[in-house]
Amino acid sequence: MKLFDVYPLYNVDPVKAEDCYVWDKEGKEYLDLYGGHAVISIGHGHPHYVNKLKSQLDNIGFYSNAVHNSLQKELADKLGKLSGCDEYELFLCSSGAEANENALKLASFHNGKHRVVAFTNGFHGRTSAAVAATDNKAIIAPINAQQEVTILPMGNLSAVEAELKKNDVCAVIIEPIQGVGGLDEAETEFFQGLEQLCKANNTCLILDEVQSGFGRSGKFFGFQHHGINPDIISMAKGMGNGFPIGGILIAPHIKSKYGLLGTTFGGNHLACAACIAVLDVLEKENLIDKAALTGNYFMQKAQEIPGVKMLKGRGLMLGIEFDYEVGELRKQLIYEKRMFTGGAKNKNVLRILPPLTIQTTEIDKFIEAVKEIVSITN
Repeated sequence: MKLFDVYPLYNVDPVKAEDCYVWDKEGKEYLDLYGGHAVISIGHGHPHYVNKLKSQLDNIGFYSNAVHNSLQKELADKLGKLSGCDEYELFLCSSGAEANENALKLASFHNGKHRVVAFTNGFHGRTSAAVAATDNKAIIAPINAQQEVTILPMGNLSAVEAELKKNDVCAVIIEPIQGVGGLDEAETEFFQGLEQLCKANNTCLILDEVQSGFGRSGKFFGFQHHGINPDIISMAKGMGNGFPIGGILIAPHIKSKYGLLGTTFGGNHLACAACIAVLDVLEKENLIDKAALTGNYFMQKAQEIPGVKMLKGRGLMLGIEFDYEVGELRKQLIYEKRMFTGGAKNKNVLRILPPLTIQTTEIDKFIEAVKEIVSITN
């Protein structure tokens, strides 16, 4: 049987990983500055994480949400404490797209409205309403296009206000820092204005923290840089350090009832063990503050790279924008320098999303590699 060919693949086959490095089946070592789309938060194969999963599997790996699972409560307590969002309630699922689907559905249940407002270059997933709210027509099938979504320019509060006054918008969904779009970020004034407009118009404000959450921005959640309190927070990637898990945090004024949301695999025993291990390591190793410091160091060093147009992002959710497309640069980095990086919808942006455990010495290696390639190319 052939695999359904939807991914353009680099000719690398990783078989082993540790912290910020992976090795292919030929034994070649690569520096991971991408973390598998920002998924690897506490480093590949962290001992505490591995032991937690092994121990859990020795006991029970899965049962349904029809019975009690005390690990879910343990996860919720740890998450509330570390994130500072203890007043929210937690619903667990299995991916970022599923998290955003549930966030949008819950918003619509809550206020009885049906239209969504999203923003240019936003990315919220590849399923149903989540992909309809994504600013990329190439990945929206006709069945997805039936969703009622209005895409607005990020930063334009007047445009948002005009739409919300039509009284049919159930949710405004926005990333604190755009991931796939290219690391753009609205001003604090815009985020605070969104919060006020949503409250005034009975509209749910959804912060998509799927990529920016779990410490990557230098705070637990990216929205915390702006002093706001969203109605719903979606999260996934860094939650499980590679184990599939997602979730939404729900403000207390949004009430639950039986059957409102549901999932087969969400919040299973292994997923909870993975996320609890991540939270343990984030706290014990102070990785959130470390991400902020390492990100600042990266920003300083990246200024040494010739031809850089702009540096974007926060913490270890970073982008280097050039005056040219970076596709060839990424190929040279992976095949010549053995370093993984990421691209974006903005093809001039090189995306940097390493494990939060990365050291400044590894940042130095990357900066020197890019400088060498750029100087030769130019």
